[in-house]
Amino acid sequence: MPMSSRSFPRTTAAIAAATLLTGLATAPAQAASRDQRQQDFAAAASEFGVPENILLGVSYLESRWDTNGGTPSTSAGYGPMHLTDVREAGVATSHHDEGTEDPRGDDARPALHPQAGPAAPPQGLQTVDEAAQLTGQKAETLRTDATQNIRGGAALLAKYHAGQSDWYNAVAKYSGSTGDAAQTFADEVYDTIKTGISRTTDDGQQITLAAAPDLTTPQHPGNPSNVECPRTVACESVPAPYQELPNDDYGNHDLANRPAGQKIDHIVIHDTEGYWDNVLDLAQDPTYVSWHYTIRSNDGLIAQHVPTKDVAWHAGNWYVNAKSIGIEHEGFAAKGTWYTEAMYRSSAKLVGYLARKYGIPLDRAHIIGHDNVPGTIPSTIKGMHWDPGPYWDWSHYFDLLGAPLGGFGLPGSSLVTIDPDFAKNQPAFTGCDSPGTPCAPRGSEAVVLHSEPSESSPLLKDVGLHTDGTPSTMDVSDVGSRVATGQQYAVAGVSGDWTAIWYLGQKGWFHNPRGAKVAKPAIGWVVTPKPGLATVPVYGRAYPEPEAYPATVPVQTITPLPYTLSAGQKYSSAGTVGSEYYYAVTFDPADHLVVKGKLKYVQIQFGHRIAFVKADDVRIVPAF
Repeated sequence: MPMSSRSFPRTTAAIAAATLLTGLATAPAQAASRDQRQQDFAAAASEFGVPENILLGVSYLESRWDTNGGTPSTSAGYGPMHLTDVREAGVATSHHDEGTEDPRGDDARPALHPQAGPAAPPQGLQTVDEAAQLTGQKAETLRTDATQNIRGGAALLAKYHAGQSDWYNAVAKYSGSTGDAAQTFADEVYDTIKTGISRTTDDGQQITLAAAPDLTTPQHPGNPSNVECPRTVACESVPAPYQELPNDDYGNHDLANRPAGQKIDHIVIHDTEGYWDNVLDLAQDPTYVSWHYTIRSNDGLIAQHVPTKDVAWHAGNWYVNAKSIGIEHEGFAAKGTWYTEAMYRSSAKLVGYLARKYGIPLDRAHIIGHDNVPGTIPSTIKGMHWDPGPYWDWSHYFDLLGAPLGGFGLPGSSLVTIDPDFAKNQPAFTGCDSPGTPCAPRGSEAVVLHSEPSESSPLLKDVGLHTDGTPSTMDVSDVGSRVATGQQYAVAGVSGDWTAIWYLGQKGWFHNPRGAKVAKPAIGWVVTPKPGLATVPVYGRAYPEPEAYPATVPVQTITPLPYTLSAGQKYSSAGTVGSEYYYAVTFDPADHLVVKGKLKYVQIQFGHRIAFVKADDVRIVPAF
C-alpha cells in the first residue's frame, strides 16, 4: 500500500466523525471500570476519530483482540490490529515437501514427492510501515506494544475513511484485499458489531463490544456458479489441472463420482506452510499434488481447486483421500504463528456447508486434521504430516461450527472429550523455529501424555514413529504422545489429579485437576476385543477382502499397523464403515472402479490419529 506522512491529530472534527454512522455510536465512556485494553481501544478511537465499535470489530476479525505473545499471524500480522510486517515473517516452504509422505497414498501407483521450493511472502503485507508514518512509532514498537498497535490500526482506518461518508469501505480496505473478499471481511466485521461480543483475551484482558442490532450492510451478488461454497463467504475458482503427462502419468487429482460412487466421510483440515500466491501456483501445477480448497489468512477468501465429487491427493492415505475433502489454510503449523479470525470464520462456514451437503457429522472423528490421518502401513507412519499443528484452536472452531465440544457426559463417565482452556494450556514444545529450541509460550489445543501420573515420567512410546523403541519427545512435530482437543478416549484409570486413557495400546496419563479440567465426561460407544481374543490388529485403511477384487484390479494387501490393541483395552468408536478401494491409476476415468467388499470395519480413536479395526474382531459397547 502507498506510504503516507499524513497524521490524524485529535480534533473536534475527528471526534465528531466517530458518530457519523447510524448504529455505530460508541458506548458511554466507562474508563474507570474498563481493563487496560478496553481503555486503549477507546483512547485510540477518540484520538483518530474512528467509531470505537468499528475499531473493536476490525480487531476482533483479525485477532480476537489477542496479542499472541508478539508472534506473527499466518499472514505476517502482529498484535490486536494485525499490522503486517513481512520483514519479520521470512521465507517458507510447502509442508508437502517435508518428510516422506506420498500425498496420494496409493500402493497401486508410484509414490509422488514433488518439490515446491521456497515461498516468499507477498510484498503487500507491510502495513506496519504505513502505521509507523501515521503514528510516529517505530515498526518494532507497533509489533510488540499492544497500546501502540491499536493506535496504528486506528490511524490506518482513519486514513482509509478520509473523504467517505461511512466506514464500510474503510473496513473493507483494512483487510488488504479488494472485491468480494474485502466486502466479505467488512460484512463479518459488521455482523460482529451487530451481535456484540465479550471475551477474555489470551493475556487476561476483558473486552466487550456492545451489540448494535440495527446496523445494515450493502447487498452483494453471490459467488460464481462454478464453485461449491456458501453464499456468506467470498469464493473463487482456481482449477487444479486434470492433465495427461509423459510416461503414462497424469496429474494432479482423480476424477470420480462422489457421493454416488463413494460416500464422503471426512473433511481434512490442513495448513499450507506457504503464502497464498505461491500455494495457488502449486495448485495449478499438473505435476504437483492437489486439494479441494485453499483459504486466505487476511480476509478468509476461499479458492476452490477440485470439485468435491473428485478425489484430491492431499492426505497421504488413499482410503482417506477417496472419502474426504481437503481444505488448506494459509499458514504454518509451528513457526509461532496464529490463525486469523477471518480465516477461522470463513473455514467454519465452508465446513458447515459441506457437512450439511454430504451428511458428515460435526465431530472430531470426522472433521479431522491432517495430523489425525493414519499411516497406511508401518513404513509410511514416520512420513505422515502433522498440520495444522498444536496451535489450531479446535474448540473455537467448533464453536463457530455451532457444535461445541465437550461437556455432554455424566461425572465419572468412562469416556472423556479432550477440551483444555486454549489460552491457559501451554505445553513446552520445542522446534518451532529450529530443532531443539523452545517454542514461544502460547495457547495450544494439545494435551501431552505421560507413562505415569507424574510430570517427570517419560512420554509414551509410539513404535510407528520411533521404531527404536525410545519415548516420544516434546518436538512440536512429534504426535506420538499427545491428544487433541475434541478427540474422545476411554478412561483407563484415575490417580489423584491425573487421568489415564487408552492410547496406542498403553495407558497415557495427563494432569486433570479439579477446577482446571482438560477433559470432560462424554457419552458414546467404545470398542474392545471380543472374548477369547488376546489382541486384535489395527489398520490404517479399511480395504476390502481379497475376494472382492475383480480380475482387472490388483488386490490391495490388508496390512496391520505395528501397534497392539489388547483384551481389556477400550477405544472410542466413530461407527462402522464398509470396506472400499478406489482403483484409479489411469488418466481415463472409464478405467476407474470402486471395489466394495463384505468386510466391515470400525473407525476408532487409537492414538493421536484415527485407525480402523475389523468389526468381527471387536465388541461395540456403550461407555458408562
